[in-house]
Order: sequence, then C-alpha cells, then structure tokens
Amino acid sequence: MERPRDPAAASGADDPSFPARHAPRCTRLDELDGLVARCRACPRLVAWREEVARVKRAAFQDWEYWGRPVPGFGPADASLAVVGLAPAAHGANRTGRMFTGDTTGDFLFAARYELGLVSQSTSRHTGDGLTLHGVRLTAPVHCAPPENRPTADERDACRPWLSAELRLLAPRLRAVVALGGFGWQAVLPAIRDTGRPLPRPRPVFGHGAHVVLPGGEGVARPLHLLGSYHPSRRNTYTDRLTFPMLVGVLRRAAELAELPVRR
Repeated sequence: MERPRDPAAASGADDPSFPARHAPRCTRLDELDGLVARCRACPRLVAWREEVARVKRAAFQDWEYWGRPVPGFGPADASLAVVGLAPAAHGANRTGRMFTGDTTGDFLFAARYELGLVSQSTSRHTGDGLTLHGVRLTAPVHCAPPENRPTADERDACRPWLSAELRLLAPRLRAVVALGGFGWQAVLPAIRDTGRPLPRPRPVFGHGAHVVLPGGEGVARPLHLLGSYHPSRRNTYTDRLTFPMLVGVLRRAAELAELPVRR
C-alpha cells in the first residue's frame, strides 16, 4: 500500500520556490505566518530542525518540540521591528515562538522589559501570557540552522518571507533594529524589496549604527535602521554586548518609532 504523501509536500512546500511564489501574495500577517510555518524549501534546514526535535536535549525530554519554521511574533500594527538571525535549536525550534526559551531571548526580553516594550521580563513558552507593545520580532531565516550558521543560499531562499513581513508592516513601521551583521546584511535587500531605495555605498553594520532610509513606492515616511551586536551567549558573556548597550539601542529605536518607553 502506498504511503500517503506529507500534506506540506503535496502543497509544494518542499519546492525551493515556495517562499518566492507565496510570500508576495500575502495580504495579512497571519496568512504569512501560516505559510512560513509550513515551508520546507531548504532540505538541510528541514533535516536539522526535525532531527533536533526528535532527539531533543536531555533537559527538555518532556517537551514536544515545535520542529518547524518559526514565524515572526508581535502585533500587525507594530512601529518597531527587531530582526535577529535564526531560531535556536533548543530555543524557538522547541517552543515555536521567536526568541523564546534560550539565553539570547532572556537577554533581549529583559532589555525590552526595562523599557516597557513587553509585558514581562521572561519568555518561556507560547502560553506564558507574554505580549509585545508596538514591536514585532522576526528573523531572516526561519528554521534553526546547524551551528547557528545558515548559508547564503538559505538566507536568500528565505528572504521573500522577510520582505513580505516588512511590506505588511510598512504602513506603521518607523524603525528596524538589526541584531548582528547577518541580520543587517539580510534586512537591507528585504527593505529594498518593499520599494525603498538603498543609499550608495551600502550602509555598514556596527553597534549603534543608524541609517535613515528614504520613502519609496507608496511609503512617503522615512525608515530608521539601527544596528546592535547580537545578544548571543558569546557576545554577552564576553561583554562585547552589555545590557546597557542593548537597552540604549532599543531605547533610541523605540523613540524613533514613537513608542512610549519607561524612563
């Protein structure tokens, strides 16, 4: 007897062109998020995220891992977006929510709570009651990559999701924070895809970098792009990125996004 086909595969979700075919057609963030969670366009990432979800880490043996692409998280009318790198294997790949369940997320959410941009200082699981205030969290790669290192091809295959997300946020979006050089390099072409021209030469990443991108097709308001070192364990444990440094960038971004912040 022939085995039934995987519904995601039957719908073409395992086709490398799945993001490029579907993302530009999305008219709502919830529609986009549903398609992201079905994507199987990158075989290496699919194999890794599912292997991690099957084997699990000893501390999380009682968890049912998400093991799929992790959509963005936050309100559809957000005026500030934060763009990271990719879900952590035993963080968001386990919980199913961006930046949730690992030390990177702990550091980031504590900084947001310091400013009043989030309802609580920790992010443990999808049912913990956490809400974001005017902020959307996302990543240029939605699947957990081996060694936290997506390839350039995987980044480019996933870019239509980020481009569509920024397009759908565009009516209210005023500022974007890119966490790390990878996020910075990924978000620039995604912003260009929304119709905004990029300056020449292309802006260079650095902690505290701030570039004002002019309006483009259908969007007159400028967009502020800010850079921060990524709150990875390596950066925070070595004090390359300290808590006040991250809070400072997020505070500036929130002010530019016209969000109220705690003093």
